[in-house]
Amino acid sequence: MKTPVKDEYRLKDKVKLTLRVNYFSSFFAIILGFLCLYVLNINVILPYVFFGFGAINLINTFAYKTHKNLTATYNITSIVALISATVITLYSGGINSPFIFVLALIVFTGYVTTRSYGKIYLYINMLIICLLYIESLPDYTIAENVVPETSRNLFSFLSILFSVYLLGGVLGKNLLKAHHNLYKSRNEIEKRIKEKETLLREVHHRVKNNLQTVSSLLSLQSRSIEDKKMKSIIKSSQNRVISMAMVHEMLYMRDDLSKIEYKSYVKELSEFLIRSLKGAENKVKLNIDIPDIKLGIDTAIPLGLLINEAITNALKYGITDENEGEINIAIKREKNNEYVLNIGDNGVGFPDSVDHKTTKSLGLKLIHNLARQLKGTISKDATKKGTNYIVRFSEVGQQFHSVA
Repeated sequence: MKTPVKDEYRLKDKVKLTLRVNYFSSFFAIILGFLCLYVLNINVILPYVFFGFGAINLINTFAYKTHKNLTATYNITSIVALISATVITLYSGGINSPFIFVLALIVFTGYVTTRSYGKIYLYINMLIICLLYIESLPDYTIAENVVPETSRNLFSFLSILFSVYLLGGVLGKNLLKAHHNLYKSRNEIEKRIKEKETLLREVHHRVKNNLQTVSSLLSLQSRSIEDKKMKSIIKSSQNRVISMAMVHEMLYMRDDLSKIEYKSYVKELSEFLIRSLKGAENKVKLNIDIPDIKLGIDTAIPLGLLINEAITNALKYGITDENEGEINIAIKREKNNEYVLNIGDNGVGFPDSVDHKTTKSLGLKLIHNLARQLKGTISKDATKKGTNYIVRFSEVGQQFHSVA
């Protein structure tokens, strides 16, 4: 995975590499120009091409400090180098010129600096080499070798030395340094990520513990209350807290700290609610049809609370006393991170005249408000026996919403 820090390191390394190559190649090109004039006795074309490349390349390199456009700097250098190297190769032996290796350096630098342009320069250089070969044929010769016979070995030596030094002494050295810096920065980033993951895991663990403490306090409080209605209210609040605690527990127990496997969460929550409200020996059948989906905490908690309220209402008012009953929960994934939740029971149901606006039931109000928090809609499915809901919702981003 790419990160802004990695991209910043890569850009800095590319800038340093490009500028260093430009400075060294300009410096040695000017030296080669003087060597052509005063040592190799080459008085036409070649020394002036070396001087021209060195001067233009230096101006281009200094210009980068003003416009800060690395791609433009690289392309100008590459185009000037390509033209200069082609002319020097053409007038120093053509396809047999030792300076032809510089063309390969342009391609190599292109791949290092900008991969896409490297591919372009590769095809251009292959075309140039083909043309140089054709030019070497007796019937197509257009340029004479301007290097004197007595200086050709020395020119070959200097050309190869120039190519090898740029490849190993400049490109290779700086590439190795850039690779080392990138490797070092990657290790530092991975270390920071692990530290943050450990911290986030600890946060989820502490949140879960705190929520369980709240649940325990509510349980202790309910023991001192004899009013059955108040006990029921506290029990419902306790179950809501536990439904949230389960999300944090699943997050810190799994490798993925951002999403939970929702099928296992719904199964665990539903079974807990059935045992809590109907006892271990109950006649309630639980049917769950949920694909292998993972949801983030901002979706998982409100959806979990909605499921908690729907199941609680079903167990309290739908499947009464010790009667047999079924609770059905199904989630289907649709396009664009949209989902459909079908949840309900086959109990006694309630009349259509009762809705979240007219009822005093907190559970029913919460179900509708939580559906709204999930950027969704909720409707009652009148085609089935009991109380059944169809909830269409989307995965929510990281933001806080009130359910009030």
